[in-house]
Amino acid sequence: MRAFMVEKYGGQAGMRATGVPDPQVGAHDVLVRIHAAGVNPLDIRIRNGDFKAFLPYRLPLVLGNDLAGTVVRVGPSVTRFTVGDEVYARPEKDRIGTFAELLAVHQDDLAAKPATLTMTEAASLPLVALTAWQALVERAHVQPGQKVLVHAGAGGLGSIAVQLAKALGAHVATTVSTAKVDLVRELGADEVIDYRTQDFTEILDGYDVVLDSLGGENLAKSLRILKPGGQAISVAGPPDPAFARELGANPVLRLAMTALSFKTRRDAKRHGVTYSFLFMKAGGDQLRQLTTLIDAGKIRPVVDRVFPFDETLQAMEYVEKGRAKAGKVVVAML
Repeated sequence: MRAFMVEKYGGQAGMRATGVPDPQVGAHDVLVRIHAAGVNPLDIRIRNGDFKAFLPYRLPLVLGNDLAGTVVRVGPSVTRFTVGDEVYARPEKDRIGTFAELLAVHQDDLAAKPATLTMTEAASLPLVALTAWQALVERAHVQPGQKVLVHAGAGGLGSIAVQLAKALGAHVATTVSTAKVDLVRELGADEVIDYRTQDFTEILDGYDVVLDSLGGENLAKSLRILKPGGQAISVAGPPDPAFARELGANPVLRLAMTALSFKTRRDAKRHGVTYSFLFMKAGGDQLRQLTTLIDAGKIRPVVDRVFPFDETLQAMEYVEKGRAKAGKVVVAML
């Protein structure tokens, strides 16, 4: 089969299209013929080797973290899917590889594709939708009437998190550039801060939850707008000790993560709030719950551009250079 493979870390030059053997299908696996795959900043960071300290992939590696497609074979112990089913997924982190024609995915990581979406639309969702769910539902336990700030509300993660927070009954604020104000209002944002002309710390206060996808100074400032007991959850901030434990990291790596996040955790404590780092996990059950919201019209995908599969490298460059105007970029088997 055709696939896009990382042969060495360090940038676009280390990745190429090639032919690889078809995947082996385990007893609990579902073989999916991929129709479309989402492109995420995570793909670029994995390609560049940013996570090799705690995600020690063996190179060469087929890249890609989102898929939508059709089941073409099932393992003997599979009970949830049959040949011909239309599915979508974010594979488990040790079994990524959606920039390919086929992928074997554990049945627990798959869900039936939302009936209201095309394959291309569905492929844009799993990673960002699961991230939003795990931040807002699983970790923050957002309740109706609470106040949630979602940074970068027009981005791949932000556009879904704004909608999910609204579906949970929260009052939702978000930060965007001037050109994207109308889009995030359409997605359900109650309060929109144009970061080009406004400082969100001068406008917002008393928030229960911040979902940060930018890190750095943006995360540091976010701690100041939370009410006592509030939570800052970041996918871009420094890894924390809880993540190190979850990962089963060795003592040296645990110490490093503790040191990296020390200042942020200290500052959070001074403000009477908490900070946590989130690295999302695959989960078919959570995807099924999200599918219910999607088919009910509570969450809709935002797709910026679709590239043909043969132009996967160009799609990654497009994402890496920040050319996407809103939502996700997808590659499709056109």
